[in-house]
Amino acid sequence: MPASKNTDKTPASSIEELIQRLEEITRRIENPDTGLENSISLYEEGISVAGQCRDRLQETRKKLETINPDLSKSKADTAKPKDLFGMDS
Repeated sequence: MPASKNTDKTPASSIEELIQRLEEITRRIENPDTGLENSISLYEEGISVAGQCRDRLQETRKKLETINPDLSKSKADTAKPKDLFGMDS
């Protein structure tokens, strides 16, 4: 079964659904019966889904910083490494 791509016409998934999809992709890639071609296709989908997660989390962070400006001040005060989605941890 080919990996599905999220398009502008597809309704937005919740962050929980996106994370669940990443977990499923990981399980399928780790399965030795998946095969190389399918694994590559799943990997590409996983990169796309991870990007959607990152974007969603960045949007949420901006909303929270708007609600509570002190969050953005404390973020600037501490230099932390980036996490899996390229965001400060």
